[in-house]
Formats: sequence, C-alpha cells, structure tokens
Amino acid sequence: MNDTQVLLPSADPARHLPLAALREALEALPAPPRDLGVVALVVERHPGEARRAPEVGVFAPGRGLVGDRWAQSERANPEAEVTLMRADVAKLVCNGQDLSLPGDNLLVALDLSAENLPTGSRLQVGEVVLEITAKPHTGCLKFERRFGADARALTGLDELKAARLRGIHARVVSGGAVRCGDAVRVLGRA
Repeated sequence: MNDTQVLLPSADPARHLPLAALREALEALPAPPRDLGVVALVVERHPGEARRAPEVGVFAPGRGLVGDRWAQSERANPEAEVTLMRADVAKLVCNGQDLSLPGDNLLVALDLSAENLPTGSRLQVGEVVLEITAKPHTGCLKFERRFGADARALTGLDELKAARLRGIHARVVSGGAVRCGDAVRVLGRA
C-alpha cells in the first residue's frame, strides 16, 4: 500500500489460524525490545473498513493521527486517541493478510506489556510523545471477524492479558511526524 492509496482490506477466513498454532507461533517469537523499538507501519483508519498507510503520519494532541476516523467520531474517547499493536503479533494473526487489517494506528516492535509500559508511561515515537492510558484495548467482534475466534481468544487468555497482545491505547502529549522506521523510545515508566 502506498501513501495515496486507500485500501479496503477484506478478511480471509481461510487465513484464520487455530489457537494451538497461534500459541505455538507466539511462543516462538523473540522477545520484543523493552526500551528502544521501531515503527513498522502507520495506519489511518477511514470510514467503514478503509485504511491508508501514509509514508508520514502527523499526530496532534486532541486529534490523534490527523486524517484518522478517531477525531471525526462524536464519541471520540480521549483515552483512545492512538492505538498501538506489536508488529510481530499483528503479522502472526494476519497470517499473510494486509498488516493494516487490525486497524491500529501504529504497529511497533516494542514490548507493550503492562509490566513494561504501565499506565502513564511515555513514549517518543518519531517526533511525537505519547502517554499510555488506562483504557484497555481488547479484541472485539471486528477483530474476531478478521482473524477468527481463536485469535480473539488468544488475546483474551488470562495468562496473556498482561502482555497486551491486542495492543494499547495512548494519548498524544506533543505532536509531530512519525515515519516507518522511526525509533520508539521509552521516555519514562509510571
């Protein structure tokens, strides 16, 4: 997907993996970096299921990712301004499908666990500073439709909840640009 292309990715049920395969693949993943990671993908969500992966995403306080549907919602929750998901977990559940399909604004190579990034922790992502919020980011029916009931079950397993496999929410503290390949640095843990 390029900077100008708006894509309406469709889920392929033939790509859904069973829980046992998901768990095995998850256990085989190397541990994500804890302090310094990288941005793998920036994703704008548009009405419906449309997505755009810009080369540069601009983030602003109170607006999230400029151009993303979050700011256009009458019910925009300030605790959910930006969503992040581990890129390796997204790749696992997507199983060959477009990586914009999960619908998270930032796919990153970084440990998003509650232990590593408790509520209030701050990240420098490119030029942007984000603060992790308390709002849980859990799998929903859309996630289940895209990746299967077993993928949703994986992200909700009691022993894996603290890993936050489905991702996290954040708010924009200071805005700026983010590009694929930019560093994601933990500035401070709450």
